Amino acid sequence: MTTLRRLDALREVPRDAWNALVGDGSPFLEWDWLSALEESGAVDPEGGWLPQHLTVWEGDRLVGACPTYLKGNSQGEFVFDHHWASAAHRARLRYYPKLLVAVPFTPVTGQRFLAAPGMHRRVTGILAAALEGLCDGKQVSSAHVNFCPADDRSALASRSWLLRTAYQYHWLNHGFSTFDDYLESLRSKRRNQTRREQSALAEQGVTIEALVGDAIPESVFAVMFRLYRHTVDNNPWGNRYLNERFFDLVRERFRDRLCFIFARRRDRIIAGTFNVQKAGVLYGRYWGAFEPLRNLHFNVCYYAAIAHCIAHGLRRFEPGAGGEFK
Repeated sequence: MTTLRRLDALREVPRDAWNALVGDGSPFLEWDWLSALEESGAVDPEGGWLPQHLTVWEGDRLVGACPTYLKGNSQGEFVFDHHWASAAHRARLRYYPKLLVAVPFTPVTGQRFLAAPGMHRRVTGILAAALEGLCDGKQVSSAHVNFCPADDRSALASRSWLLRTAYQYHWLNHGFSTFDDYLESLRSKRRNQTRREQSALAEQGVTIEALVGDAIPESVFAVMFRLYRHTVDNNPWGNRYLNERFFDLVRERFRDRLCFIFARRRDRIIAGTFNVQKAGVLYGRYWGAFEPLRNLHFNVCYYAAIAHCIAHGLRRFEPGAGGEFK
């Protein structure tokens, strides 16, 4: 017998059962990442995130799921519907709460309707109908499925959901052997500019290294949190969504997926990026710097990340949301 259950926390789902549905998919959909967000308090009702995960069961077997949140605001989700909320307010209509199927704070495409092998079409229909039912029942104003892949998108479009298109810039590894090999694929202007930026940073005594998994020292997790905090606190659009407890939990549960890239000067860490890697893809997530050195940002966030991908045979680098400068 197939049943649908709505759960208030990811800890109510067995870790291995959830991760079996994720498989080789996005690392941000894994139980360890999502549960760390909830257990650290980074995702909680006070911040506008109430977990309402939809799960599909056949008896005691988990065969489908989607990470679902009841949202009390539009922060940290990349839906960009503030104008809709404002229009509803002016019309004296209730816009919040709304439903969001997504990974909090993470603009990375990945399967949103998780399903056991051979069951994706059926599970997607069950979960989409459940989301629609909550809207029809006037419990929520709307439902949003963010950064979903083509099969999820097509399934929802066939049910008359509205589609939204967004663009990101990703780097693809076309079989490069070295970073210089990659540079040779660029126009001479870009190639020479990159080499000048690398040389300028080296002349200031800066070295850059990438650390993965168990090679990441325990002590630098606290440094990475300070770098993250420094960036969001010093930008007018920054929001400190994550806390130190989250960094502790990913150190305990998610370490094998992590890639930290640090810039050092006189043996002191002055900048770094928090990256996640899985199944041949590197995802850039958070960046921070204690010293505002010229060329530091691109060298650490992009050039070093690309060099890491080439050295380790990763096929794609997704640096995150951003403009054409990437």
